Amino acid sequence: MKNMNLLSSLMILIVIGFAACQVSEDSTENNAPNTVTTAPNTRQNQNQIPPNANAPNQQVQQNVYGSPNIVDRVSRPNYDTFPQPAAPPFARNRIQVALLLDTSNSMDGLIDQAKSQLWKMVNELAKASKEDEAPQIEISLFEYGNDWLDSEKGFIRKVSRLTIDLEFVSDRLFELKTKGGDEFCGWAVKDATEILEWSDNPNDLKIIFIAGNEEYNQGPVDYKLACQKAKEKGIIINTIHCGDYEKGVRELWADGATCSRGTYMNIDQGKKVVHIPTPYDNKVLELNKQLNDTYIGYGSLGDSRKNMQTSNDEKASAYSSANTRTRAFYKTKSNYSNSTWDLVDATEKDYDKVMGNVKKEELPDELKDLSPADRKKYIEKKRRERKELQMELKDLEKKVDVYIVEKKKEMSKEEGDDTLDNVMMSTIRKQAEEKGFVFK
Repeated sequence: MKNMNLLSSLMILIVIGFAACQVSEDSTENNAPNTVTTAPNTRQNQNQIPPNANAPNQQVQQNVYGSPNIVDRVSRPNYDTFPQPAAPPFARNRIQVALLLDTSNSMDGLIDQAKSQLWKMVNELAKASKEDEAPQIEISLFEYGNDWLDSEKGFIRKVSRLTIDLEFVSDRLFELKTKGGDEFCGWAVKDATEILEWSDNPNDLKIIFIAGNEEYNQGPVDYKLACQKAKEKGIIINTIHCGDYEKGVRELWADGATCSRGTYMNIDQGKKVVHIPTPYDNKVLELNKQLNDTYIGYGSLGDSRKNMQTSNDEKASAYSSANTRTRAFYKTKSNYSNSTWDLVDATEKDYDKVMGNVKKEELPDELKDLSPADRKKYIEKKRRERKELQMELKDLEKKVDVYIVEKKKEMSKEEGDDTLDNVMMSTIRKQAEEKGFVFK
């Protein structure tokens, strides 16, 4: 009997021990340290991210190698949602600008300035000309220094190729989120130099703007070698240190620019951009809404791009009416072309050829049941309306420019001179004029 009791007790202990091991094993699977359970940051893992994960909604953890853990994969932005726009068409005169923005934790102010001033910058660029011809403006966007990005790729991501589709650039800019991290400037410049489709025309203006606030020589890629590669392609590197000017010099931001005959600048990324309201803003916003109604979306991009146009207006207006105003003015420029999704722009040069290739199911509902002749009348009516609205907006832009010049005379020099748009535009103007561009 004593032996039986001993055997029973032993069996009970074995069962309890086995159950405890199972609980421990389950717990380990759910709560393992990041360095053990974290999967490599690969394309396969990125595709597991929920499609609505653009805005982080909870605190996440990150291991030292930059690979997202289980929670991180839920809150990490979805980088594979939008396909890249089409390659820009050939143009005789081009201004190509790649923006390389540090999106580590300390850079919220920089990203905020970029969001609020993108359209002001491109609207100023649209005032340039060479041989009485407006240049084709192409913008690219990179982010770097963000722990959500692939560590094996230097925590660097090409957000947008060089493109004339500035609505796409604007939309992607507003999706940037800060997090992390390790800022490898040399690697970022190297990627932008090698990946982007830079013009081989030595008379075109090709510029990289890289902005950040940590030491410029971090990471495994020698920034001097990256600079030399850019220089060989005729690319000018301009560096923007977010902080004290002298500190930026010590941390080699100045050297990162002078090696390609570029310009070193500094900004106060914490400074709020000064938006100057004018008496004409309400009228501009009204005309802008009417102008949007002249766009006729078609094909696979029609609905999404038309929605993007409206969404970008709303995002701009969240900063100020002045920001929406500059977007509206840019829509009057020849550089603002949406021929990949808008029938008015697409049929500008050869109506019959374009419409001959568009299938009925690719047309918007308002055109599907119309005869070919009535479709043409409808599109031409929208074209006339657009040109009339653009003329009204151009007249208002002249009045706004005069008003702002006078208003700035009343403001102190300190208000806004060291913000992103001001330092970039003064630099671009100078470098564009050296390439033979003139500004109105």
